[in-house]
Amino acid sequence: MDGLGTAARIASAALSILLAEGAEAVTMRRVAADVGVTPMATYRHYPNREALLRTVADAAVAELSQDWGKRGDPAVFESRLDGLADDFLDFALGKPNLYAFVVTERREGAKRFPDDFRTGGTPTFGPVFETVEQGMREGALRADDPLEVTLAITMPAMGLVQLYHGGRIDLSEQDFRALCKRTIERAVRGLRP
Repeated sequence: MDGLGTAARIASAALSILLAEGAEAVTMRRVAADVGVTPMATYRHYPNREALLRTVADAAVAELSQDWGKRGDPAVFESRLDGLADDFLDFALGKPNLYAFVVTERREGAKRFPDDFRTGGTPTFGPVFETVEQGMREGALRADDPLEVTLAITMPAMGLVQLYHGGRIDLSEQDFRALCKRTIERAVRGLRP
Protein backbone atom coordinates (compact mmCIF):
# COMPACT_ATOMS: atom_id res chain seq x y z
CA MET A 1 0.00 0.00 0.00
CA ASP A 2 2.88 2.33 0.80
CA GLY A 3 4.18 1.86 -2.75
CA LEU A 4 0.88 3.07 -4.20
CA GLY A 5 0.86 6.00 -1.82
CA THR A 6 4.41 6.93 -2.73
CA ALA A 7 3.73 6.66 -6.47
CA ALA A 8 0.72 8.94 -6.11
CA ARG A 9 2.72 11.45 -4.05
CA ILE A 10 5.49 11.43 -6.65
CA ALA A 11 2.97 12.03 -9.44
CA SER A 12 1.29 14.81 -7.47
CA ALA A 13 4.60 16.56 -6.81
CA ALA A 14 5.61 16.25 -10.46
CA LEU A 15 2.26 17.70 -11.57
CA SER A 16 2.62 20.64 -9.17
CA ILE A 17 6.07 21.45 -10.55
CA LEU A 18 4.89 21.01 -14.15
CA LEU A 19 1.92 23.33 -13.66
CA ALA A 20 3.91 26.00 -11.81
CA GLU A 21 7.22 25.97 -13.68
CA GLY A 22 6.99 23.81 -16.79
CA ALA A 23 8.35 20.44 -17.84
CA GLU A 24 12.00 21.53 -17.74
CA ALA A 25 11.74 22.04 -13.97
CA VAL A 26 10.55 18.47 -13.37
CA THR A 27 13.56 16.35 -12.42
CA MET A 28 13.58 13.10 -10.52
CA ARG A 29 15.82 14.67 -7.86
CA ARG A 30 13.52 17.70 -7.44
CA VAL A 31 10.41 15.54 -7.25
CA ALA A 32 12.04 13.24 -4.71
CA ALA A 33 13.02 16.22 -2.55
CA ASP A 34 9.47 17.61 -2.69
CA VAL A 35 8.02 14.22 -1.70
CA GLY A 36 10.63 13.51 0.97
CA VAL A 37 12.03 10.33 -0.55
CA THR A 38 15.37 9.46 -2.06
CA PRO A 39 15.86 10.02 -5.79
CA MET A 40 16.21 6.25 -6.21
CA ALA A 41 12.74 5.78 -4.72
CA THR A 42 11.24 7.68 -7.63
CA TYR A 43 12.82 5.20 -10.05
CA ARG A 44 11.10 2.30 -8.28
CA HIS A 45 7.78 3.79 -9.38
CA TYR A 46 8.71 5.51 -12.65
CA PRO A 47 11.58 4.19 -14.78
CA ASN A 48 12.63 7.66 -15.94
CA ARG A 49 11.64 11.30 -16.09
CA GLU A 50 9.85 10.89 -19.43
CA ALA A 51 7.64 8.11 -18.06
CA LEU A 52 6.79 10.22 -15.01
CA LEU A 53 5.94 13.26 -17.12
CA ARG A 54 3.89 11.20 -19.58
CA THR A 55 1.94 9.55 -16.75
CA VAL A 56 1.29 12.89 -15.05
CA ALA A 57 0.32 14.70 -18.25
CA ASP A 58 -1.93 11.87 -19.46
CA ALA A 59 -3.75 11.82 -16.11
CA ALA A 60 -4.11 15.63 -16.07
CA VAL A 61 -5.46 15.71 -19.63
CA ALA A 62 -7.84 12.82 -18.91
CA GLU A 63 -9.21 14.72 -15.91
CA LEU A 64 -9.40 17.96 -17.87
CA SER A 65 -11.17 16.34 -20.82
CA GLN A 66 -13.90 14.68 -18.74
CA ASP A 67 -16.07 17.77 -19.16
CA TRP A 68 -14.65 18.81 -22.53
CA GLY A 69 -17.39 19.48 -25.06
CA LYS A 70 -20.26 19.60 -22.58
CA ARG A 71 -20.88 23.34 -22.89
CA GLY A 72 -23.46 24.70 -25.25
CA ASP A 73 -26.34 22.93 -26.93
CA PRO A 74 -24.97 19.64 -28.32
CA ALA A 75 -27.60 19.65 -31.06
CA VAL A 76 -26.58 23.08 -32.41
CA PHE A 77 -23.29 23.20 -34.30
CA GLU A 78 -22.42 26.83 -33.50
CA SER A 79 -23.26 26.45 -29.81
CA ARG A 80 -21.20 23.28 -29.42
CA LEU A 81 -18.23 24.79 -31.29
CA ASP A 82 -18.38 27.91 -29.10
CA GLY A 83 -18.34 25.72 -25.97
CA LEU A 84 -15.36 23.80 -27.30
CA ALA A 85 -13.54 27.09 -27.92
CA ASP A 86 -14.16 28.01 -24.28
CA ASP A 87 -12.84 24.60 -23.16
CA PHE A 88 -9.70 25.09 -25.25
CA LEU A 89 -9.08 28.61 -24.01
CA ASP A 90 -9.67 27.62 -20.38
CA PHE A 91 -7.01 24.93 -20.80
CA ALA A 92 -4.50 26.96 -22.81
CA LEU A 93 -4.75 30.06 -20.65
CA GLY A 94 -5.48 28.43 -17.29
CA LYS A 95 -2.74 25.79 -17.41
CA PRO A 96 -0.13 27.25 -19.78
CA ASN A 97 2.74 24.98 -18.74
CA LEU A 98 0.66 21.83 -19.09
CA TYR A 99 -0.64 23.13 -22.43
CA ALA A 100 2.91 23.75 -23.67
CA PHE A 101 4.05 20.28 -22.62
CA VAL A 102 1.06 18.47 -24.10
CA VAL A 103 0.59 20.53 -27.27
CA THR A 104 3.84 22.11 -28.37
CA GLU A 105 6.83 20.35 -26.82
CA ARG A 106 8.52 17.53 -28.71
CA ARG A 107 8.13 14.35 -26.68
CA GLU A 108 8.01 10.60 -27.10
CA GLY A 109 4.52 9.16 -27.40
CA ALA A 110 2.91 12.43 -28.48
CA LYS A 111 -0.09 12.08 -30.76
CA ARG A 112 0.72 12.55 -34.43
CA PHE A 113 -1.26 13.94 -37.33
CA PRO A 114 -3.08 12.50 -39.23
CA ASP A 115 -3.66 8.99 -37.86
CA ASP A 116 -3.92 9.74 -34.13
CA PHE A 117 -6.18 12.70 -34.84
CA ARG A 118 -8.50 10.86 -37.22
CA THR A 119 -9.03 7.93 -34.85
CA GLY A 120 -10.07 10.14 -31.94
CA GLY A 121 -6.86 9.50 -30.03
CA THR A 122 -6.68 13.07 -28.81
CA PRO A 123 -9.19 13.95 -26.09
CA THR A 124 -9.26 17.65 -26.95
CA PHE A 125 -9.17 17.50 -30.77
CA GLY A 126 -11.63 14.59 -30.97
CA PRO A 127 -14.71 16.53 -29.82
CA VAL A 128 -14.00 19.31 -32.34
CA PHE A 129 -13.59 16.69 -35.08
CA GLU A 130 -16.95 15.15 -34.09
CA THR A 131 -18.55 18.61 -34.10
CA VAL A 132 -17.20 19.31 -37.58
CA GLU A 133 -18.58 15.99 -38.81
CA GLN A 134 -21.93 16.93 -37.21
CA GLY A 135 -21.81 20.33 -38.92
CA MET A 136 -21.22 18.68 -42.30
CA ARG A 137 -24.06 16.20 -41.80
CA GLU A 138 -26.44 19.03 -40.86
CA GLY A 139 -25.33 21.31 -43.68
CA ALA A 140 -23.79 23.95 -41.42
CA LEU A 141 -20.45 23.29 -43.16
CA ARG A 142 -19.63 22.32 -46.74
CA ALA A 143 -18.83 18.65 -47.31
CA ASP A 144 -15.05 18.28 -47.19
CA ASP A 145 -12.36 16.30 -45.38
CA PRO A 146 -13.49 16.71 -41.74
CA LEU A 147 -9.98 16.22 -40.41
CA GLU A 148 -8.54 19.06 -42.47
CA VAL A 149 -11.56 21.27 -41.79
CA THR A 150 -11.02 20.69 -38.06
CA LEU A 151 -7.42 21.83 -38.50
CA ALA A 152 -8.60 24.92 -40.39
CA ILE A 153 -10.87 25.82 -37.47
CA THR A 154 -8.50 25.02 -34.59
CA MET A 155 -5.06 26.04 -35.80
CA PRO A 156 -5.64 29.82 -35.96
CA ALA A 157 -6.63 29.86 -32.28
CA MET A 158 -3.66 27.66 -31.38
CA GLY A 159 -1.35 30.04 -33.22
CA LEU A 160 -2.85 33.01 -31.40
CA VAL A 161 -2.30 31.22 -28.08
CA GLN A 162 1.37 30.71 -28.97
CA LEU A 163 1.71 34.43 -29.68
CA TYR A 164 -0.15 35.33 -26.48
CA HIS A 165 2.01 33.02 -24.35
CA GLY A 166 5.08 34.49 -26.01
CA GLY A 167 4.03 38.02 -25.03
CA ARG A 168 3.41 39.04 -28.64
CA ILE A 169 -0.26 39.93 -28.16
CA ASP A 170 -0.92 42.79 -25.76
CA LEU A 171 -4.55 42.24 -24.79
CA SER A 172 -6.30 41.44 -21.56
CA GLU A 173 -7.33 37.79 -21.25
CA GLN A 174 -10.96 38.76 -21.87
CA ASP A 175 -10.07 40.67 -25.05
CA PHE A 176 -7.76 37.87 -26.17
CA ARG A 177 -10.54 35.30 -25.74
CA ALA A 178 -12.83 37.50 -27.83
CA LEU A 179 -10.15 37.75 -30.54
CA CYS A 180 -9.85 33.95 -30.63
CA LYS A 181 -13.62 33.53 -30.90
CA ARG A 182 -13.81 36.06 -33.75
CA THR A 183 -10.97 34.28 -35.53
CA ILE A 184 -12.74 30.93 -35.22
CA GLU A 185 -15.98 32.50 -36.49
CA ARG A 186 -14.14 33.89 -39.53
CA ALA A 187 -12.65 30.48 -40.29
CA VAL A 188 -16.07 28.83 -40.00
CA ARG A 189 -17.67 31.48 -42.19
CA GLY A 190 -15.31 30.49 -45.00
CA LEU A 191 -16.30 26.84 -44.63
CA ARG A 192 -20.06 27.33 -44.90
CA PRO A 193 -21.98 26.12 -47.96
